[in-house]
Amino acid sequence: MEIANRVKTLTPSTTLAITAKAKELKLKGYDVIGLGAGEPDFNTPDYILQAAKNAMEQGRTKYTPAGGINELKQAIIDKLMTDNSLSYDMNQIIVTSGAKHALYTLFQVILNEDDEVIVPTPYWVSYPEQIKLAGGKPIYVEGKEENDFKISSEELKLAITERTKAVIINSPSNPTGMMYSEKELSALGEVCLEHNILIISDEIYEKLIYTDEKHFSVAQLSAELKAQTVLINGVSKSHAMTGWRIGYAAGPLNIIKAMTNLASHSTSNPTSIAQYAALAAYQAETDPTVEMRKVFAERLNALYDLIVKIPGVTCKKPQGAFYLFPNVKETASLNGFNSVDDWVQALLEEEKVAVVPGSGFGTPDYIRLSYAISKEQLVEAASRILRFVENNTK
Repeated sequence: MEIANRVKTLTPSTTLAITAKAKELKLKGYDVIGLGAGEPDFNTPDYILQAAKNAMEQGRTKYTPAGGINELKQAIIDKLMTDNSLSYDMNQIIVTSGAKHALYTLFQVILNEDDEVIVPTPYWVSYPEQIKLAGGKPIYVEGKEENDFKISSEELKLAITERTKAVIINSPSNPTGMMYSEKELSALGEVCLEHNILIISDEIYEKLIYTDEKHFSVAQLSAELKAQTVLINGVSKSHAMTGWRIGYAAGPLNIIKAMTNLASHSTSNPTSIAQYAALAAYQAETDPTVEMRKVFAERLNALYDLIVKIPGVTCKKPQGAFYLFPNVKETASLNGFNSVDDWVQALLEEEKVAVVPGSGFGTPDYIRLSYAISKEQLVEAASRILRFVENNTK
């Protein structure tokens, strides 16, 4: 039986593939340091674990509404008001099986065949694949390194055609860790309003920022922009709950209703127990990101200082998330490799350091390094990378 055409062009997630390869080598007994993980290395806080246990003991193990339990929706509404000064009604929220599922469902309900979505590069690996699965076409606009990997309003305007349906804004960004300012978001938003383009605002890393700059959601800049934005977020990064798979979308009523209808025929509902765990996460007075931010900031500074000393490497210091995104094209060339992908493969084989090649993010001259592992491992990884570069320099 031949598989459907819609999945034939899909490429596996680069981040998941490199993580799987690292785990495979570890199982064979190799001392592998994996810098590919896109998740905090902290365990989910105890009060959230206890909430899940309580939910099970109380029999909250049944089907829930497709769009999520009302208690969690209300907690999300409260969070959006407190953190982002945004007001939503219950029917403008959908709880999903992770933020990735929110994005997938959104593309399915807004895109018709050959509709275009503007995707700034570097991009998170799943954006283009999800757009294509919905019959749409990703249109790439380069976020240049000299502009902190961000696109300008002028560059956005030049990419718009009569088929343009939406633009994705990911701030702070995966993979670069860079963040759009209020002024930059306002300029992009004005273009979207002028051309009636939906804004998809992926804010999953909003709590992980290591500078004095404030995170802004484009939706909070004006009532007009809020009406034209679908905000994507979740508890995965903020509360170390990646495996619990709880995300959400907030946006225009007609879009959220369509997403909820689709979810009712696909996932039925997000896992009931995980929803109650997420409810506890949002209702708690403690903020687990305070400690995470402190630790991540220390790791960022340590790794960044070591990476920029490696011959041929250039790197912008990120503002948020937990990734470095250095340019290693010159380094790979010094080592005699034709591509960064080949350099990455050799690094894994020779020094047992797993990094994610930038080709998966639409930028083949770069690599993504996650600092969601211990500081000691990061220092050792940087030492191995330096040794690999020095041993292979022609």
